Amino acid sequence: MLELQNLCFQVSDDADKQKEIIRDVNLTFEDHAFIAITGPNGGGKSTLAKLIMGIETPTSGKILYNGTDITHMNITERANLGISFAFQSPVRFKGVKVRDLIQLAAGKTKEGRSAIKFPAICDYLSKVGLCARDYVNRDVDASLSGGELKRIEIATIIARNTPLSVFDEPEAGIDLWSFNNLIQVFEEMHRDSDNSLIIISHQERILNIADEIVVLADGNVAARGQRSDILPELLKGTEGCKFYRQMRD
Repeated sequence: MLELQNLCFQVSDDADKQKEIIRDVNLTFEDHAFIAITGPNGGGKSTLAKLIMGIETPTSGKILYNGTDITHMNITERANLGISFAFQSPVRFKGVKVRDLIQLAAGKTKEGRSAIKFPAICDYLSKVGLCARDYVNRDVDASLSGGELKRIEIATIIARNTPLSVFDEPEAGIDLWSFNNLIQVFEEMHRDSDNSLIIISHQERILNIADEIVVLADGNVAARGQRSDILPELLKGTEGCKFYRQMRD
């Protein structure tokens, strides 16, 4: 489904020197994959997610999606191909109701009608731990907390139901009760469809439900493998996993 070939990304620092954020990353994600990408803060995880979605453009290398080179496609073009993205800090939309945002995410039928009905909107909100009665007519603006916005954004991703969904630290700003709901949501998304999930996270509970774990450190892939192989090594806190101890501290 998704292939990253020799992917690099550089930015200029204050002294106008090139700083390498992503260094020669090679990764392939198959259909119906559930991948968790973890690693130390500043290791390049969020940048990698933005490169996949087209928010940033790689300095060099290629990104292929179902065999198509999407390296220089913008975020809208990638969204139209079937890639969804949940930001670490969701965007607010003044004058847009929660119900309208979810309907927009779901798209329209061939006849031009909304692809989802009101009960489905309520169901999506309930899945992410929000009472539909209290939120469906709220504006997606500054009146909502960061955690509320996060859950609404995840509801829109569920509504889109795209072949590939990328979540950048979905647990950020989420209370424990809602986080437990999200774990179930991710498990259902993976179990009940052929879609693929890529989740950037530090949370052990998310790592524990992924099929594979990719460890990104210093902009490069430090490890990749089945959850049963990688997670125990991460949790050992051995010398080889010093970055994970830093991450938990």
